[in-house]
Amino acid sequence: MATGWGSLLQDEQQLEELARQAVDRALAEGVLLRTSQEPSSSNVVSYAPFTLFPSLVPSALLEQAYAVQMDFNLLVDAVSQNAAFLEQTLSSTIKRDDYTARLFDIHKQVLKEGIAQTVFLGLNRSDYMFQHNTDGSPALKQIEINTISASFGGLASRTPAVHRHVLNVLSKTKEAAKILSNNPSKGLALGIAKAWELYGSANALVLLIAQEKERNIFDQRAIENELLARNIHVIRRRFEDVFEKGSLDQDRRLFMDGQEVAVVYFRDGYMPSQYSQQNWEARLLLERSCAVKCPDIATQLAGTKKVQQELSRVGMLEVLLPGQPQAVARLRATFAGLYSLDMGEEGDQAIAKALAAPSRFVLKPQREGGGNNLYGEEMVQALEQLKDSEERASYILMEKIEPEPFGNCLLRPGSPTRVDQCISELGIFGVYVRQGKTLVMNKHVGHLLRTKAIVHADGGVAAGVAVLDNPYPV
Repeated sequence: MATGWGSLLQDEQQLEELARQAVDRALAEGVLLRTSQEPSSSNVVSYAPFTLFPSLVPSALLEQAYAVQMDFNLLVDAVSQNAAFLEQTLSSTIKRDDYTARLFDIHKQVLKEGIAQTVFLGLNRSDYMFQHNTDGSPALKQIEINTISASFGGLASRTPAVHRHVLNVLSKTKEAAKILSNNPSKGLALGIAKAWELYGSANALVLLIAQEKERNIFDQRAIENELLARNIHVIRRRFEDVFEKGSLDQDRRLFMDGQEVAVVYFRDGYMPSQYSQQNWEARLLLERSCAVKCPDIATQLAGTKKVQQELSRVGMLEVLLPGQPQAVARLRATFAGLYSLDMGEEGDQAIAKALAAPSRFVLKPQREGGGNNLYGEEMVQALEQLKDSEERASYILMEKIEPEPFGNCLLRPGSPTRVDQCISELGIFGVYVRQGKTLVMNKHVGHLLRTKAIVHADGGVAAGVAVLDNPYPV
């Protein structure tokens, strides 16, 4: 890959002036977060951290990531409908991981009672890095797929204008024109609107399950505003509110404050710390209803690391997507090496491999939200502790993807402007809607590029490590 903005990164005075202009433009465009001091109020806001320059991404890899997204949509949907596969795959994990076990309990309860929901909605984001091969060529490798609360579709639609502005200030108008337009929030809202329409009740609402303290509110508002423009009303409530005021009628229709709910969109409920006993009960109530959940509990389970690892087994994709060899080939091309740590010979061999070459692997628990993975010395210590314990089954081992670092400036409130060596992660947003057994929508709706300094091993934008970026196709 080309080195990028090399010469521009040398001039410190110019960088500082550009940074001031970029920050003002970001604020004007609505690239905003609430502050960590006041996460429940919009009285004081700041800009969401972002890169000064767009980062170079090989066009071929960007196109590949877009081309495989509809296959990933199909795969997640297939897994979510395959109760036997989920049970078998997660059987060892739920013995040792209380959080996954509780999600799985709800899944089993809903299956036993009979699924009331007839319309299914998936809004996901598949994340990749660019592996730097030994011959110098880059390859697209999947990090994970987020099937619940896939965020930054709203802010990602506001950042292209900021990077175009920076390049225009530098009189690089040809380059500015190469920055792709991107509006994931519009596409995500399109999926919610389709599910709402198929639910078939004109006065029903969309219920957004929100956190009490939500710094990333403007990202969510972008989707709410797109829905309101279609005359679909969104109410924001916490799990606690659902526990207190949510109810089902005899047909298992969901009501919140006396109003019928067509779609439940989760922007909370993806980490153990987000569940009290009341919140678990609220989640069960929502899952038992015939409202369209985004995601329903099976789709959340389909996004676990353990499922990701099992999908990489030889022959597994062919079972889940029969008669679709091209889709299988596209999916498999993006898989990195993934290894089970279940008790037994296979798990023992994986642990031995990782202990022999710790720099080549990452240890991942069944968690979302960034900042959970273990690398290097920390991974070695964890494996030494876990290797004789059944608790190891609640983790998977993954080959570490090694991208080629590049220079960029990461702009953060209160931090000086300086050049860091960085790596990027590309996410593609996918949307699908299924009614009964019929897929009525399957599309990709935009991208998200996040960039972090190489000193940080793990963590996304919400975890405070990566910053928003745009791909500059090369």
